[in-house]
Amino acid sequence: METVNRIFMFVVLLLVQVLILNHIHLFQIATPLLYVYFVLTFSMDTPKWVVLTSSFGLGLLIDIFANTAGMAAGCMTLIAMLQPYLLQFLAPRDAGDNMQASAASLGFGKFSFFCTTLVVLYCVLFFALESFSFFDWQLWSLRALGSALLTLVMILAIEGVRSK
Repeated sequence: METVNRIFMFVVLLLVQVLILNHIHLFQIATPLLYVYFVLTFSMDTPKWVVLTSSFGLGLLIDIFANTAGMAAGCMTLIAMLQPYLLQFLAPRDAGDNMQASAASLGFGKFSFFCTTLVVLYCVLFFALESFSFFDWQLWSLRALGSALLTLVMILAIEGVRSK
């Protein structure tokens, strides 16, 4: 059942990102990158190779549809590599191996820190690779932080609905 849920989430996030969210550019700066949520929700007992390959696959499909030349795949793989360690660090001591990162299991504060860390890292790296230059660092930082903030608001809104 978990595999079916993960595949469904993969497909829904891919379609939402490609068909809707890639066309939103708030103030011509911030673009929501909701597909990062896929990496955040893996449980602690998921094998690392599954986390890495499925995250790379989602990033690669985003790259194909958004014409971003491997940037999403590379950034998704990086945060997929860090996600299990950060989740293990923040998880309560009595948490089971099948604990999934959520506001209900970690608490809102820890989950917010978990999401913020990975989303900001993703956005900073993604937009650094996109610009491939720090010539206009003000625009680069506005795009990275604006997109991270917009993505975090969407993820926390989803978590708010999901935990009810």
